[in-house]
Amino acid sequence: MDLRVYISGDMLAQVKTGQKARVLIDAPDKMIELEGTITWISPTAEFTPKIIQTREERVNLVYAVKLSVVNDGRLKIAMPAEVIFIK
Repeated sequence: MDLRVYISGDMLAQVKTGQKARVLIDAPDKMIELEGTITWISPTAEFTPKIIQTREERVNLVYAVKLSVVNDGRLKIAMPAEVIFIK
């Protein structure tokens, strides 16, 4: 499954295609962790989509990033997730 996430401009220098990421989704008793790989990073910034909510204060411009994640059936379209990029 391709998962689209948005990062702020100050995070742009910290990510690259082929990099691994941890995808965390909510479950009733714990966070479920899946592994993803960055397959694409947008070359242009765009305004923050209205549905995006981050821990930090929302920013005006973000970059789209696509992650390839093996979906075992737990990921659903429009489901919220947290992504941690692995260095």
